[in-house]
Amino acid sequence: MGRVLVTRQLPAGGLAPLAGHDLVAPKPDDVPYSSAEMLAMAGEVDAIVSLLTDTIDASLLEAGAAGRLQVVANVAVGYNNIDVAAASRVGIHVTNTPGVLDETTADTAFLLILAACRLAHDAEADLRANRWPGWGINQYLGLDVHGATLGIVGYGRIGRAVARRAAGFSMTVLHHSRRATGEPGYVADLDELLGRCDIVSLHTPLNAETTHLIDARRLALMAPHAVLVNTARGPVVDEAALAEALHSGRLFAAGIDVFEREPEVHPRLLSAPRAVLLPHIGSGSRATRLRMATIAADNVAAVLAGKPPLHPVHI
Repeated sequence: MGRVLVTRQLPAGGLAPLAGHDLVAPKPDDVPYSSAEMLAMAGEVDAIVSLLTDTIDASLLEAGAAGRLQVVANVAVGYNNIDVAAASRVGIHVTNTPGVLDETTADTAFLLILAACRLAHDAEADLRANRWPGWGINQYLGLDVHGATLGIVGYGRIGRAVARRAAGFSMTVLHHSRRATGEPGYVADLDELLGRCDIVSLHTPLNAETTHLIDARRLALMAPHAVLVNTARGPVVDEAALAEALHSGRLFAAGIDVFEREPEVHPRLLSAPRAVLLPHIGSGSRATRLRMATIAADNVAAVLAGKPPLHPVHI
């Protein structure tokens, strides 16, 4: 039997694979453990089930390796919150939950595409505030999604799921990734893709190369009628530059689900026109979040049984 630190409350039933293990429960009211608290516990547990909001840095991993820590299971696909190189160096497994949230996150991306293009947020805000005077032919004139050109940046599982949805809207789909896909619509140069698209949807992991991948220079390459959607990671976009592009009318609209310093959002982005902003709900369906927790628990159960992790993360 292993001892497992569960950093936050997870969907009911998500920890079923860990039945029989000693679970160190989250704090009351789902208050996050502090870095100091996690550091103090790291060497006293065999596994940590973490969320993307938990910082699993080198000092924590080294403390864990000096004790009994064997695995950190992130309840997420991304793992930029974990120092994977340090984990590898001290012999601790890191796992994630690939595949399970692809379709749900793609649904969210398409929700943002539709809402941003059709100015749904602005229209609803006027309706709720009693500012709508009644139907008018020149009101809330957005952009057609059907027949538009969609650029997908990052053509992994989620990007491809968005492309499948775009086919139903008769969209022309272009895509860019680090490596040539050999598939129709591949554009090797990101700058070129940005200039050719009506809508750009981001699906890259966060790393040193993708931090501020979309900055002021690249926003300026997009057409004034274009729409930017981000359901990847917040720092992929320079929020200040995006806010400026929206305020100046340099970009038509944006749909954003992730932010640079969550839960903080740049104040200029909060006040920007034609910005649909969501609080990181990309994978937020009951079924998907439960499955994410279960997969993380499955990974821990495998390692504590002396087996290889099911979904290892490699450097």
